[in-house]
Amino acid sequence: MSPMTRFLPRGLAARLALAFAAVAIGTAVAIAIAAPPIVGRGFAAMQVAQPSGAPTPGNGPGRGLGPGTGMGSGPGAYLAQAQQETTTTIIVVAAVAAAVASLLGALLASRLVRPLDQLEAAAAAVARGELAARSGLAGRGDEIGSLGRSFDAMAADLERNDASRRRFFQDAAHEMKTPLAVIDATAAAVMDGVYEHDDRHLATIRTQAHLLGRVVDDLRTISLAEAGNLPLRIEAVPLAGLLDAVGTGFAARAEAESVTIATDREGAGPLVVAGDRERLGQAVAAVVDNAIRFAPPGGRVLLRVVPAPRGPGWARVEVLDDGPGVPPADLPHVFDRFYQADASRDRGSGTSGLGLAIARAIVDAHGGSVGAENAAGGGARVWMDLPLAPAR
Repeated sequence: MSPMTRFLPRGLAARLALAFAAVAIGTAVAIAIAAPPIVGRGFAAMQVAQPSGAPTPGNGPGRGLGPGTGMGSGPGAYLAQAQQETTTTIIVVAAVAAAVASLLGALLASRLVRPLDQLEAAAAAVARGELAARSGLAGRGDEIGSLGRSFDAMAADLERNDASRRRFFQDAAHEMKTPLAVIDATAAAVMDGVYEHDDRHLATIRTQAHLLGRVVDDLRTISLAEAGNLPLRIEAVPLAGLLDAVGTGFAARAEAESVTIATDREGAGPLVVAGDRERLGQAVAAVVDNAIRFAPPGGRVLLRVVPAPRGPGWARVEVLDDGPGVPPADLPHVFDRFYQADASRDRGSGTSGLGLAIARAIVDAHGGSVGAENAAGGGARVWMDLPLAPAR
């Protein structure tokens, strides 16, 4: 930016500067136009007061300055009157010009301030809880339009967050309502003698209580991660060992679901990420658990490490299944809390419905990122980019 353009007003500042400049220029032009005839009129009056060839005081007989002549004070009186009229006229013209210029400035200022008043009204509406209010200034191409678009985007985010919060509480209430209902019904049946006092019914109550506890723990983990308060014990975590541990932990579950779980350790090699071993294992396990639930009988779930597109300082862990995949409209929401792409599926396996949300929260807490897409050959692919540990 050149020194000249650095000091040039731009946008709203330029329009305000031009408005005040117009006021000043208008006043100056009005006075400049009116001044010449006024001054000419004054000089004409002076010429009348002392016409060419008229005798001056002391020139000629009987033309003295005595009070009885009437000529000693005549020219002075005319000059004083002409000066007074000229001054009065200039003052009147200046006052009229200033009044007109001030009116013009007020109109220009009102026109500039009107959209700000409109924005203030929209802000007040949002403050009252009317989150659907918008500024109506998005169509402008100036700074006010930019401010209006920013405000509208903020209001839209608030509206989405409010809707998400409401949906979250509804989903959380729904998730907790089912196990609570089962616990209440089972306990009531045992107490009323409908069920016998045996371990089978106590196990049902215990299972549902564990599910409630898992929902609460998962919600706490997500809340801590999103607030930046999730405790992490950062250490060097070899990816090969992490994948082996998760795969081994899900071997029995996969067998019970007639699903094969495989681990591709070749891409992991000696790669070591910087993170909390337990939390990272929890994140990968949540993704694997989700993949097993969607894999068909006889299907396969694969854990592997591939090069991360973000660069050499990153590693990408992928979990692939050969299930039906995710509808494209649902892909942006698979990491949302309690989201189910297939509403017909229940959570009888004991999942809290927060697995992928937990995975995203933990990976975000490590400074990484997550994503989901449909694989080319069918099925879904969920990936997690994690930072590598500094080389020693």
